Amino acid sequence: MSIDKLLSYFNKYLPLDEREKESLTNSLTDKNIKRRQFILQHGDVCRHYTFVVSGCLKMYGVDKNGAEHNIQFAAEDDWISDIGSFHSEKPSLMYIEAMEPSTILQIEKPKLIHLYTNYPKLDRIFRVIIENKFVELQNRVLQNISSTAEERYQSFLDQYPGLSNRIPNTQIASYLGITPEFLSKIRNQISHK
Repeated sequence: MSIDKLLSYFNKYLPLDEREKESLTNSLTDKNIKRRQFILQHGDVCRHYTFVVSGCLKMYGVDKNGAEHNIQFAAEDDWISDIGSFHSEKPSLMYIEAMEPSTILQIEKPKLIHLYTNYPKLDRIFRVIIENKFVELQNRVLQNISSTAEERYQSFLDQYPGLSNRIPNTQIASYLGITPEFLSKIRNQISHK
């Protein structure tokens, strides 16, 4: 299992003892997924928190005209989930899809609740992770209504270092809410500075 990468990630917050590591390991499912494979589709209930060991996933919605709108990317050492669907157990409006062949670790809600209840350190770690994701989302909403496209692109580069070379311009442009052509113009302007 790819647990070592997750344990290293958790050690940044709080080191786990052997009992906590064992319980966490027993709560996870290790999966290899193919490029373009979905781990969540619109209309399904999100049943997992997903940690990306390797590869890259995206979460997106589709508007009434069929256009995709990327909400989040998750590459190595990051989490992805439709938290609203996960907690409410209501159908998701989102898709979560692999952009590259990926190795992921997933934890289901009952197992996560068990960890929260029985292991205070894991409860604290997951709470901090979710709080950090909430802060990212707040910052993204504020940027979308108050920043220029160039500022949003720079923020994307800061938040997702290295992803700009791994994923297509169309995906980045969808995340930024601009056209791929305008993104190319921004990239050219930045490279000439």
